[in-house]
Amino acid sequence: MAKSKKKWSRDVTEHSDAMDLKEGVFKSDDPKKIARSVKHSSEESHRRKSSPFRAAMSMLTFYINRAGDQLTKKRRGTLEKAKDELRKDFDRQPKK
Repeated sequence: MAKSKKKWSRDVTEHSDAMDLKEGVFKSDDPKKIARSVKHSSEESHRRKSSPFRAAMSMLTFYINRAGDQLTKKRRGTLEKAKDELRKDFDRQPKK
C-alpha cells in the first residue's frame, strides 16, 4: 500500500471546530503578544468546545507539536514563554 501524503494536522487545521486565529500570530517574537492574541481569539470564538484557557493552550500546544523539529531552539523558547504568559493572562500558576 502506498503511504498517504495527507497530513492529519492539515486536516485538523482546515476542518476542525478550532478557533480562528489572527494570521501570523505564531510568527511574532514577543511571547506576550502571542499570548494576548491567542487569549483574545479563544474568548471570542463561538466554536470552541472547552474553556477559553484550555482552547488557547491547546491551540498553542498544537502549533508547537505540529512544527516539531522544524522549530529552532529560540523559536520553541519563545512559544514556551508564550504558554507561561497565557497562564498568567488567565490567572493560572506558571509551570515550574
